[in-house]
Parts: sequence; structure tokens; C-alpha cells
Amino acid sequence: MRLLVVEDDRDINRQVVNALEEAGYVADKAFDGEEGAYLGENEPYDAIILDMGLPKADGVTVLQRWRRAGIKTPVIILTARDRWSDKVDGFDAGADDYVTKPFHMEELMARVRALLRRAAGHASSQITCGPVTLDTRSGRVFVDGNPVKLTSHEYRLLSYLMHHTGRVVSRAELTEHLYDQDFDRDSNTIEVFVGRLRKKLAVDLIQTVRGLGYLVDPTQPAARV
Repeated sequence: MRLLVVEDDRDINRQVVNALEEAGYVADKAFDGEEGAYLGENEPYDAIILDMGLPKADGVTVLQRWRRAGIKTPVIILTARDRWSDKVDGFDAGADDYVTKPFHMEELMARVRALLRRAAGHASSQITCGPVTLDTRSGRVFVDGNPVKLTSHEYRLLSYLMHHTGRVVSRAELTEHLYDQDFDRDSNTIEVFVGRLRKKLAVDLIQTVRGLGYLVDPTQPAARV
């Protein structure tokens, strides 16, 4: 999953980005409203953490701009403004959640996980398909109840596919959502990581749809291979 953090306080921005990366996400960052608005319009983020009091363009203006452009990316507003009227303004502008400063990083990470689950249509922190379970809270993967050790890249790839079960995901989409904007988008490493995942999981979970991409089908129990 790939997220954008738009926050002008560089210490807070760095702390949030570090926490997201430690939790297995990829995070881009912006420090003002104009830069944030541009990235949100041109990069395919899974969620955005947006400060309200930004230089050049405030968070509500940026969010309204995204929504008018038809951008439906889930947004968590992160701000020191805690008046009920500010919250109403944020939600009316199109926000999905609201966190006030000061905040506990664990709470913000929990809200990020919940937002991503809801956006993908999952109610629980555990996503299960056949014998494979992905625990988004702990960042662990289990096959038939047994833990499987994955690298951060392998986990991110499996997480994205399992969050989007039932839908064919192209290699290009995976590349856009698993790596930051500086990554070489022409890389063929997705195929390599899919191959490694199949070996480690030892189940026929990830299907290749020729010419289109990859599919994890929740209606089809994965069979042992």
C-alpha cells in the first residue's frame, strides 16, 4: 500500500512517514498544499494523511480540489484544529477520518489500517483466503495457522493483492502502489516477488491472468501444491 503524507511540520512528517514504513507501507511526503495537491492528483495513492493548516493552500482547499476532480482516495485529516466546526468543515470537504494533534502514533496507524480495510471492503484486521491469513495489525502472514516469514517487499505485494481479492491487478498497478515516485517503473521485479511468494506460501493462491495481471479469488479455496 502506498500513502501520501502532506504535513508542513517536518518533524511530524518524518515521524509519520517512518511509522508508515515500519508498518510495511510505502510513503511519499509533501510539505505544502500545492505540492500535496499535485501529488494527490497525479499519483495513485491508497490513502492520504492531510494536515489542515498548510502553507500555499490549506488542507480543506486541497481536499475540495481533489473531490471536485473526482479523486476518491481515502483521506485522514491530521490537524491541531479541534473545534467541532473545523471537523464538520473537513468531513464536508470529503475527509474520511479526523485525527487531532497531539496524537498517539499507534492510534493513527490503527486508523490507517481501518481506512484501507474499509476502502477495500474488508471488516476485520485479518484477511483470509483459503489457508492464507494476512494479519494487517501485526504485519504477519499465516498458512494453515503457521507463520510464514516474508520480506517487506513480499509482504507489501501479498497485502495489496489480498486487500483487492476478486479483482485482476495488473503489474503496472502493483508497481505504482508498492513503490514511491522515485522507483524505476519499468522494473520487472513484480514477477520475481510473485514467484518468491508462491514458493514461500506453498499454496496456489496467486493466479496469473495471462496478459492482464494477477488475481486472488476469495471464492476459490487455495489448493495445496
